Amino acid sequence: MDAIELKRKIHQTIRTFPWYETAMKQHGCLKAGEEVLTLSDLPLMTAEWLEKHYYTPHQPLSRHPGLRCYRTSGTSSGLRKAIYYSEEDELAYARIKSRIFGRFLGGSSVRTALSDMGTGHAADTAPEIFARIGLQAEAISFRLPVEMHLERLLSMRPHVLYTMPSILDSLLQAADDPTRFGIRKVILVGEAAAPSWIARSAERLGIRTTDVMDTYGSIEIGTIAYFSHEHGRYLIAEGLEAEGVRDIPMPSRGNAAALDEDESVLVLTATVREMFPAMRYVTYDVVRDFRPILVDGVWRQSFQALVRRLGPELKHGEKISVFDIEEVVFRHIGQTIVRVEVADNRLRIHIGGENPGEEKLRAISQDLQDRIPEIGRMVRNRLLEELQVLRLEEGASLEGSSIKHKKIYYN
Repeated sequence: MDAIELKRKIHQTIRTFPWYETAMKQHGCLKAGEEVLTLSDLPLMTAEWLEKHYYTPHQPLSRHPGLRCYRTSGTSSGLRKAIYYSEEDELAYARIKSRIFGRFLGGSSVRTALSDMGTGHAADTAPEIFARIGLQAEAISFRLPVEMHLERLLSMRPHVLYTMPSILDSLLQAADDPTRFGIRKVILVGEAAAPSWIARSAERLGIRTTDVMDTYGSIEIGTIAYFSHEHGRYLIAEGLEAEGVRDIPMPSRGNAAALDEDESVLVLTATVREMFPAMRYVTYDVVRDFRPILVDGVWRQSFQALVRRLGPELKHGEKISVFDIEEVVFRHIGQTIVRVEVADNRLRIHIGGENPGEEKLRAISQDLQDRIPEIGRMVRNRLLEELQVLRLEEGASLEGSSIKHKKIYYN
């Protein structure tokens, strides 16, 4: 982003979000006679700023006609996050995503696609994205049981399946012979997909690992990156300026684990996003080996792998935050120790203190699933595994680890 484009982006952000000027002043960006020359001169858009000014109950954008609103997991105030898109935001999102999908599917003679997702932005826009690249696309609702998903796959035999790793796991477990689906290509979004997991899933579908493309995004930004089999790395999507930052302020209840030498936190500035303050937005996602590589004669930012999250948001099919988890646990048994384990894209909640009993643990699990209604519906329809709630003693081996003091820990 050159100086002219950066100046335009700053002015547009201040015009839409006047409080951003305060952030710049506090950061020392608007001193007399000084001019912002690079992105690094600007403040980081942290969770603290967003909770104070964007994820608020009286967000001015909620009164704007013509904006689309998408909701995701909760904040420290107990509110679900509301993220807004203008028509221009939606068009840019569709253009960028359809180009990524088009490159991956080009030359493969695919004609049909099935979207099997949860809810949210990616699910709502999937049919339009596939239509833009000339595919006949259908979607199946997460409100239907897994048996009906299998029936639809067998009757339609879509050339392309667009889904989340957690849902694909459930489909593969429930199917006798997944090769009967006739799937030629898979596009993933949602939880991080490890290469070994992708290889096993592709084998069960009877396709090559290179026939599976993992994509990474967020509801705040849209599509962030996609895995290029040609380069063996994730490439940052069009319309984004990416940085790998090692020193960031941590949000409350966030995991403050030290970064390895080749790790950094992904920070993004979107040149095509209007209704979200995407100026050095801190994703709290840790990536490995962040660096530019040459792609078709152009330098592109890339990373080797998405390692973990540092913030309070987690994934179990859909996003669920530590705030949501603690609110439910404390409502049932009062203040206690809560540890959240993340292993193989699944969550386990470990509760310390006095033994609450199996009945109460079961009630906490059910209430947690319904805290985000979409998660509860997918669990009941066997598209997601149940959220496990265990006594902390059952994870006692974790207490002796170097991360015992963290609220979130990763296997």
